[in-house]
Amino acid sequence: MRHGIADVSTIKRVKSPRLSQGEADNQVIAQAGDHAAWEKPVRVKRVRTASLSIPGDLAARAAFLATLHREGRLEEWLARIIRERVELEEVAYIEAKRELASRGGA
Repeated sequence: MRHGIADVSTIKRVKSPRLSQGEADNQVIAQAGDHAAWEKPVRVKRVRTASLSIPGDLAARAAFLATLHREGRLEEWLARIIRERVELEEVAYIEAKRELASRGGA
C-alpha cells in the first residue's frame, strides 16, 4: 500500500448476484434515506490536463503511427509515448548524476 491506496490486484473480489436495472433502481430508492446503507463518500482529485500544440505535419505523422499501433485515440498514444520518453530521460539523468558524483568522489 502506498499513500493510503490499496493495490487493486490484491483486493479480493466478492461476487454478488447481478441486479437488473430496475432492481438496482428500486434498491437505491429504498435505501436513499438510510445513511447506514451507504458507504463513506470517496473523494477524488481531478487530474489537470494540459494542452499541447504540435505542428500539423508532426500531428499527421503521429496519427499515422498511432493507427499502425492500433491505438483508438491519438491523445492516448501520444501520452504513452511521452511518458515512456520522460521515464527514459529521468533514468539517463539519474545515471549521469551518479557518474558525475562518483568521478568527483574518487
